[in-house]
Amino acid sequence: MKKIGVIIPAGGAGTRMGSGSLKNSTTPPTLKQFAPLGGVPMLARVIEGFRRVAAGADIVVALPADRFDEWARLCMEHDVPPHKVCEGGATRFLSVQGALADLDADCEYIAVHDAARPLVSTELILRTFETARRHGSAIPVVALTDSVRRLNGDSSYPEDRAVLRGVQTPQVFRADILRAAYEKAAGDGFTDDATVVESVGYTVMLCEGERRNIKVTEPDDLIFARSLFER
Repeated sequence: MKKIGVIIPAGGAGTRMGSGSLKNSTTPPTLKQFAPLGGVPMLARVIEGFRRVAAGADIVVALPADRFDEWARLCMEHDVPPHKVCEGGATRFLSVQGALADLDADCEYIAVHDAARPLVSTELILRTFETARRHGSAIPVVALTDSVRRLNGDSSYPEDRAVLRGVQTPQVFRADILRAAYEKAAGDGFTDDATVVESVGYTVMLCEGERRNIKVTEPDDLIFARSLFER
């Protein structure tokens, strides 16, 4: 595999988790990405997952500056694999943009993966990189199983779920594409990197995601993730 970079935006406060479920003896409460999964912080699980696939990857984690010391302590306690840390921005876009500046310039492919997706598998990481190698980008998606409706003011109407997909990470891009997109994109209200890339005229390629690759957002998600991990 060619030299790769990995960006893990972990700058969010995780307010939807609720501080009570993740509170420990310190103040402020522990970030959701530091919550334990099998006794190890979720963020560490993500780093370990990419290290298994590419031992030489350049990994950059974007964290709130006031959590650097806490994360350094957790890294020591749990022997977290080597990585860089940079200051996260006020939005996901700004966190990724800042991390791009810290990545090695010779990375040929770059993955961006949510810190709150700790169950990413080796197979999914390899599949996204192989798709990006062939097409320049790879966006993992899963089919929707719930019925869906589009809101229209006070009313709503059904949408055909057969033509809709749920979007996951890691999203992988040829480095020149992702760097160019983050230099040219206007605004910072993007929710993922695929939309940043598309906003400046590039197309993206979808690939098969995994239902196990859940994003921990609500307290129940953490319970579910722990159950999946223990299996």
